[in-house]
Amino acid sequence: MKELNAILTVASRDVTKLLRDRTRLVFTLVFPFIFVGLMGGTLQSNLGRAAGFNFIGFIFTGVLGMTLFQSAAQGIISLIDDRENDFSQEMFVSPISRYSIVFGKVLGESGVSLFQAVPTFLLAFALRVPITLPVFLALIPASVFACFLGAGFGVAVMSVINSQRAAQQIFPFVLFPQFFLAGIFNPIKVLPWYLVPFSLVSPLRYPVDLFRGLLYAGRPEYSRVVLLDPLTNLAVMGAMFALFLVFGTWFFVRQETSHRFPRGNNRGMRFRARLRAECGSPSRGGAPSGSGPATGGPSRGPRPAGRSRAGRDRPRRGR
Repeated sequence: MKELNAILTVASRDVTKLLRDRTRLVFTLVFPFIFVGLMGGTLQSNLGRAAGFNFIGFIFTGVLGMTLFQSAAQGIISLIDDRENDFSQEMFVSPISRYSIVFGKVLGESGVSLFQAVPTFLLAFALRVPITLPVFLALIPASVFACFLGAGFGVAVMSVINSQRAAQQIFPFVLFPQFFLAGIFNPIKVLPWYLVPFSLVSPLRYPVDLFRGLLYAGRPEYSRVVLLDPLTNLAVMGAMFALFLVFGTWFFVRQETSHRFPRGNNRGMRFRARLRAECGSPSRGGAPSGSGPATGGPSRGPRPAGRSRAGRDRPRRGR
């Protein structure tokens, strides 16, 4: 029960941050219109008949996967901000599983991503993308899986980055090539031989292909658009998510602990002892929570009046 409360607390923090960020909310409404409405409509008018499928629906599935994956992955960048503000260290030394803390972060950013995908669905309905009720019901759990994969990818990437400035410079370099390797705006049914390995290891490729497999199921253009069947995409996404989450969390926690509190650091030992005392848990030496933070002895009382540190440190006069 304690672990569940910790997961929900960390997750609710990310949702609250989204609701307070008005600029991010406005961008959430404008972003789908730019890509699905403008780009999809332009490509459909010029290349739709030659391609043999509807480009608006094609780009809708790509933008949906990109929105869910990118939003969840970029939301994990706040771990770097929390690290610089010492907020994450207070969480990781608390009597809670570290995997629960990271999973709460993943859960919160996944909820934020699902909220940001709502305008994309509304625009698709307005543009008359052929989304039937069974397809819509199938896209909902697929969207959840896409959010989890994006958040896991964010944990894996952020675990090897030391500062928020480095994250803002490196993360777009890692994410931007996937827009083309995953086929968000362009078909990737046929690729040059030197791009095939990069496309296969691109995590964004599989949720996008999953959405297209659900949307174009039973239609003539299915073979022109879809790369793998939905079950294969789900299996690959599950394996990638487990790999990213386990190794990313392990490496992040290890780097966090060694960076903040190396072995033999008295400051780190005092911080842990003080945190145990505040949480009411016994110290490592078996002393009660009311004992002194470092030695386990009785806590010192208030300093007597009139005895200042300056006076105590003043050298004595010779007799």
